[in-house]
Amino acid sequence: MVRRFDVCNGDADGLCAAVQWRLHEPMAAELVTGLKRDIALLGRVPGRAGDEVNVFDISMQRNRDDLLRLLGDGVRVRYFDHHAAGEVPVHPGLETHIDEASAVCTSLLVDRHLGGAYRAWALVGIYGDNLGAVADRLALQRDFEPGDCAALRRLGELINYNAYGEDERDVCIAPRLLFPMMARHPDPRDMLAREAVVDDIEAVRRNDLRQAAGTVPFWQGPGGSVRMLPDAPWSRRVIGCLANTLANSEPDLAHAVLKAQGDSYVVSVRAPLSLPRGAHSLCSRFGGAGRSRAAGIDRLPHADLQRFVEAFANASWA
Repeated sequence: MVRRFDVCNGDADGLCAAVQWRLHEPMAAELVTGLKRDIALLGRVPGRAGDEVNVFDISMQRNRDDLLRLLGDGVRVRYFDHHAAGEVPVHPGLETHIDEASAVCTSLLVDRHLGGAYRAWALVGIYGDNLGAVADRLALQRDFEPGDCAALRRLGELINYNAYGEDERDVCIAPRLLFPMMARHPDPRDMLAREAVVDDIEAVRRNDLRQAAGTVPFWQGPGGSVRMLPDAPWSRRVIGCLANTLANSEPDLAHAVLKAQGDSYVVSVRAPLSLPRGAHSLCSRFGGAGRSRAAGIDRLPHADLQRFVEAFANASWA
């Protein structure tokens, strides 16, 4: 008997990519997901010969060893992603849809592959991944009304917000529980109308942003700013949203938001929206990952703080 697994990041882009696929192929599949920074997810898949695994929005570079394990065991893998992939294996059991361009996300890649069949859910994921201009252009192709676009943007941003935290106790609802709520609505506008959890997430986000509003730059220069947050449930949730908010409000500047975590910091970096390059390159120097316009570091030791700020201040975003 063939077992199917859908492996995805728990943010808007990953979940919406997986929803599109399951609407396209309505077969039973075991979901493997986590919070935003849960990236090494293929290690949780106990594949065997004949199984099928769909992967959405997790770095191939970070999952390479488990990908090779699954392929070696006879598992067929379909891989959609936009993060830095490293060397992509060539294997008859592997189908890849990888595009690292700065104006691409995984929901967009699935939308392309399916010919826009579930465009509304694709838009939710694209808006949630802070690619508003890309989503607006796709919406125009299908005559979505401005009010619809605003609603889909709201849903995408809230689903994305819900992915940030150290563990499931930090978030409003675990992504593994949010996914079936999403998947039972072929049109995401129905989810907005019928699922109370959407308003619950928004209330949490509104309160968290109020607490973050008073944050002043730890460092500021002509090219951007670095902000520091304390270690608290609200800051664990708000770190990515704050980085996106700053990027959207000051599109010509780069932004880094750091959150204290024991003897280290968690870091979110956004390249200037007007020059969306260099975030992955910067973060990879400190053991981080991501993509050219947005990246992060899971653990920046306190001793490396000054070195990171200097590297950020001197980064080339062209």
